[in-house]
Amino acid sequence: MIYQFRSKAGPDVIMLADLSKRIFDILGRELEARGILTVEQLPTLITTLETAILKDLEERSKSQGGDGAEKSKLADRLGQRAYPFLELMKQANAQDEPVMWGV
Repeated sequence: MIYQFRSKAGPDVIMLADLSKRIFDILGRELEARGILTVEQLPTLITTLETAILKDLEERSKSQGGDGAEKSKLADRLGQRAYPFLELMKQANAQDEPVMWGV
């Protein structure tokens, strides 16, 4: 399944179900076919996702020994995949707009 996240504050973000589910698990929310992230919820959700990205990066750097080239290949995988969604949430937060999907 594909999810299309929308906000008046920025361009739509399209993600596959696996990534959407992973992000929503991190956010502590259930991923439903339709939903909304309200303006009031966005600051907390942004902080939660940023913290998870930093934690993922730390864990990857600890688990990878060896040369720097090997580290750069896999560094910040969650951050790379979640970046468009995180940016949409930040833009929506800055402009006091909700993020919606399934509408």
